[in-house]
Amino acid sequence: MDRKVAQRAPADDVELSAAVGAAQQGDEAAFRCVYQDLQPRLLRYLRALVGEDAEDIASEAWLHIVKDLPSFRGTYDGFRGWATTIARNRALDHVRMRQRRPRADTQLEELAGMASDEDTALSALDGLGTERALGLIMRLPRDQAEAVLLRVVIGLDAKTAGLVLGKRAGAVRTAAYRGLKKLAGELQ
Repeated sequence: MDRKVAQRAPADDVELSAAVGAAQQGDEAAFRCVYQDLQPRLLRYLRALVGEDAEDIASEAWLHIVKDLPSFRGTYDGFRGWATTIARNRALDHVRMRQRRPRADTQLEELAGMASDEDTALSALDGLGTERALGLIMRLPRDQAEAVLLRVVIGLDAKTAGLVLGKRAGAVRTAAYRGLKKLAGELQ
């Protein structure tokens, strides 16, 4: 995975930090800017944790984020960590709930009536690269997979990723390094 994709120029973080502040004051355009930057990363991270339920979990997380946004203090990097922690907690709650109450399978006849407005072929082609990458990451041990997802997909620094996972920054760096090393070995 290209490190340049996950990292953003410092000017962008300054602009996004200002957008977080404006969103806290009720600026809808600023909130939209923050949401559009973070939502795709959160979805990829959540998809690795909860699979097909990622969008539902992300929606729940955003409801919580919006509700508590006025009390947030910090930069955009801190906001990403804070929002990711909320999303992760929602995902873990969902996994625990799903283990207690297994879902009923959808009947094939019901699926035939569910049409989509999207071009399925284009959606499938767009998702192949991401799905393959997430599939490889999820074959890693859980601590390594989460460290790689938080550092590379979400773009958190080791300290913030450590706060999300409840670990020291050094442990997150080590887990991410080991995970990326295993991924590199599999790709060769």
